[in-house]
Amino acid sequence: MFNSFGNYLRLTTFGESHGPAIGGILDGVPAGLKINFDSIRKDLQRRKPGQSNFVTPRTEEDEPEFLSGIFEGQTTGAPIGFIIRNTNQKSSDYDSLKNIFRPSHADYTYHAKFGIRDHRGGGRSSAREMAVRVTAGAIAKQILARENIILQAYLRNIGHIHNTLMPWSIPIPHEENELRFPDHQTLPAVKEFLNKLMEEKDSVGAMIECQIHGLPAGLGEPLYAKFHAQLAFAILSINASKTFEIGAGYGAVSSRGSQMNDAFTTNENNEIRTMTNFSGGVQGGITNGMPVVFRVGFKPTSSIGKEQQTVDKEGNPQTIRIEGRHDPCVAIRAVPVVEAMAALVCADFLLIQRMRKL
Repeated sequence: MFNSFGNYLRLTTFGESHGPAIGGILDGVPAGLKINFDSIRKDLQRRKPGQSNFVTPRTEEDEPEFLSGIFEGQTTGAPIGFIIRNTNQKSSDYDSLKNIFRPSHADYTYHAKFGIRDHRGGGRSSAREMAVRVTAGAIAKQILARENIILQAYLRNIGHIHNTLMPWSIPIPHEENELRFPDHQTLPAVKEFLNKLMEEKDSVGAMIECQIHGLPAGLGEPLYAKFHAQLAFAILSINASKTFEIGAGYGAVSSRGSQMNDAFTTNENNEIRTMTNFSGGVQGGITNGMPVVFRVGFKPTSSIGKEQQTVDKEGNPQTIRIEGRHDPCVAIRAVPVVEAMAALVCADFLLIQRMRKL
C-alpha cells in the first residue's frame, strides 16, 4: 500500500535497489504528447552517481525501458509503464550490516514495521527509487512545457556556506554547474568545504530552492488538497528531506502583516498580479499567477565512514564504520528529484483544472 502518488496524474513505483530493476507506472498522461527521450535522459544523468568528484562514484546507466503507453514517440493515453535495470549493485558491501541497525537509516523502522528488511542498500527505502520519480517527473515537465511552465531547482546553501544571490536574480532556466550552486563567486569555497568533508569521512546537510514560473492562477483544491500542501507532501516524501517552506517561509513567523501582505496590481498585459511575493505564489491554497518559490532542507547523508555507535537486532551494543560509496552531501543529486516531484504536482493540478472550467 501507499506506493502511489498523485490524483489525476498518478505515479506508482516498484522495485528495490539491489533487485533486478526498479520501475513505475504513470497514469493520466494525455494522449498525443510527443515525448522527448533525450530530455528524460538528461534529467536522469543529473541524478545518477559518478557525475563529479563530489558524489558517490558508483556507475549506474539509468536507462529507462518504456513498456507501454508510448507509440511512435507519442503518448497514447494508456498508462506509461517503464523499468530501469539495476546494473552495478555491490551487495557484499552490506553483508556486515545484515543484523545491525545503521544510525539515521530506515533499517530499524522497517524492521519494526514489517519484521523483515532487505539490508542490501536499504532495499525499498534506498534513494535508488528516486530514479523512477525523475523519469516520471521528466514527462510531467513536458506536459508543463506545452503551457510555457518551467521550473528549476538549485542549492540555496551547503552547510554553513550560503548562496548570496536573491531568488529573483537567478535566471530560470540557467546553466548548472556540478554542484547545482548558482553563486559562482562562492563556489570555490563550497568545493573546498566538500573536499575537507570527504577527507574526514563525514557529510553535511543543505537547502534546495526551487522556482516555478508560468503557472496560471487558480491551481489547487481547497480545502484538503491545497497547492502548497500537496507540494509539501510530495517534497517531504523525498529521502533525507526534513523541512519545507514556501515564500517567506519561516521568516513570516516574526514579521508583521504590514510587511508580509502582498498588494495587488496589474502588469503590462493587464493581468492581476502582486507587487511582492511573500506568499510564494500561493494564497488560500491556490496559485495566484506569481512564481512559486519553495525551499526544502536535507539532512546530512546518513552513511558516513566515521565510527558510530549502534545496536544489533538483539539490542547488543555495536560499533560500526560504514564502508562503501557515499555522497558527502545528498542534496546535490536531490536537485532533479525536487524538480520531478514539483513537476508532477503542477501537472496533476493543471490537468484537474482543465476539468473544472470549459
